[in-house]
Amino acid sequence: MFIFVVGLNHKSAPVEVREKLSFSGERVQEALTTLRAAAGIEGCCILSTCNRMEIYAACTDMEKGLASVKRLATGWANLPQEMFSRYFYVHTLYNAIRHLFRVAAGLDSMVLGETQILGQVRTAYQLACEEQVSNGIINTWFQQAITVGKRVRTETGIDQFPVSTSYTAVELAEQKLEGLAGRCALILGAGKMSELTLKHLLSHGVQKILVANRSLDKAQAMANSCGGEAIAYSALYERMAEADIVISCTAATHYVLQKHQVEAAMAQRQGQPMFLIDIAVPRDIDPQAGEVPGVHLYDIDDLQGVIDQNLEERRNAAAQAEKIIEFEISQFMRWLNSLFVVPTIVALKQKGEQIREKELARALSKVKHLSEKEKKLIGSLASSIVNQLLHDPITRLREHAASPDGHLYSEVLQNLFSLDVPGQRAKREKESPALHVVRRG
Repeated sequence: MFIFVVGLNHKSAPVEVREKLSFSGERVQEALTTLRAAAGIEGCCILSTCNRMEIYAACTDMEKGLASVKRLATGWANLPQEMFSRYFYVHTLYNAIRHLFRVAAGLDSMVLGETQILGQVRTAYQLACEEQVSNGIINTWFQQAITVGKRVRTETGIDQFPVSTSYTAVELAEQKLEGLAGRCALILGAGKMSELTLKHLLSHGVQKILVANRSLDKAQAMANSCGGEAIAYSALYERMAEADIVISCTAATHYVLQKHQVEAAMAQRQGQPMFLIDIAVPRDIDPQAGEVPGVHLYDIDDLQGVIDQNLEERRNAAAQAEKIIEFEISQFMRWLNSLFVVPTIVALKQKGEQIREKELARALSKVKHLSEKEKKLIGSLASSIVNQLLHDPITRLREHAASPDGHLYSEVLQNLFSLDVPGQRAKREKESPALHVVRRG
């Protein structure tokens, strides 16, 4: 049984191509059913996110399976087949295993070490099981990938270093305030960045959230999503005194908060500090506001320094993760190659025994005068010759079973001895197309 992955992601294809292959709901169910019914496919799974669409498959005939997936993928994207190589990548066997393990670990994501992808891999696998399109190899492959993803995050802590601006802003506020539970936060702006910041604040236990925006309707919609309170811009400077944290990200071209306005707010806080985090470009907060006693002001450059440091930490963690992945690949390859090796050894021994019995019967039929003892002696000799001839091929095959090329040795042996191994259709041409594809992997 062979495995491969065909896909495209944020590195290989532009968004206008990726969006054509964005599967969700009933569409992914239909795609899975169509894929499983395609020629050569024994098991499959589709991983579809905003940044990637990947088809994972197990097949008995690599050439036929790849052709089916290529035809379906280009058809779904409404692309001519000759455009396949421009946007899609293909990984087979060893490289396919590594790819899925790296995806699950967050090492192939737009943001190194991001956590969401592991849940997406798990959801994709669960759907394949529900639709009954997976098989034993797909099951083991994805189960181990999920285990790898968990292990990488547990042992390296790769996701413990925030690298998004909004998350870093909230993390910085939590560190400076020694916790956000029970705190009040004021968000200036109601755009995408503000929405992300709001989610991070809630996940860190902020008790009260105020949202201010020039469009009160937008502020109200955002506040309603979290049980917060929308405030009109006219009341902004009066209500700001309630906030322990002010995170600003508006589209204004001038300072939204001036020094004197911050001073007025601080006068009402009875010595309680206030953290101002400005993640807007151009800046929303007058830099001189940081001179007000009790005020701690951070801008996008301050955050970038933290992000750069955290990215370096994630790169170090990623190096550790690669070592974990290499070990897990070797374990999976040992199991996968055993699926090739054991049936091949059994088939080879059976063929040797059939030849021994056939030739022994032919020889004995021509010499009638032999005693039973002499017949047994000749039989033992025939068995010894067959066993010695097969000993080296079988020994070498077992030795290479755990290597990345273990399946190739099995295929070569199947072709050399014309073995018929169920589920592993050996080809009889000068060079097997399946082998050729694997080498290209």
